[in-house]
Amino acid sequence: MAITLWKPFRDLQRWEPFQEIESLQREMNRLFERLMPNGGDGGTSGMTLVPSAEMVETADAVHLKLEIPGMEAKDLDVQVTEDTVSIKGERKSETKTEEKGIVRSEFHYGKFERVIPLPTHIQTDKVQAEYKNGILALTLPKPDSEKQKFVKVNVGQQ
Repeated sequence: MAITLWKPFRDLQRWEPFQEIESLQREMNRLFERLMPNGGDGGTSGMTLVPSAEMVETADAVHLKLEIPGMEAKDLDVQVTEDTVSIKGERKSETKTEEKGIVRSEFHYGKFERVIPLPTHIQTDKVQAEYKNGILALTLPKPDSEKQKFVKVNVGQQ
């Protein structure tokens, strides 16, 4: 005797709630890894956000921009080697408002560090930096030996 299942029952899929929970946990772990790049050891490091960076290489230099809002230039520590850039800083931000007899105080503290490998060697003694409106812009010139030299090649018809 053969049993035929009614079509809607054949299309049903088994609900696996633990797979959904694991998927959510993976997403949360990715979020916390981004917020706490040092592994979130619960120490004094606190929650930090790694500054976003944008790098463009031209024939003469590497241009690097980092988004570091809410800080002053004096609070940034930028160190450059021939092939890396290291940016460190500590945010110390406090706001206090008083309205209708209610005092509201907020503070944000946190250290950050980002080390960025460079695609080519640079001249460390000619690096230029500008910090304006929360954007750190670095111009990292290439040494003459690293600059690409282009030669025009004439292609003749035969």
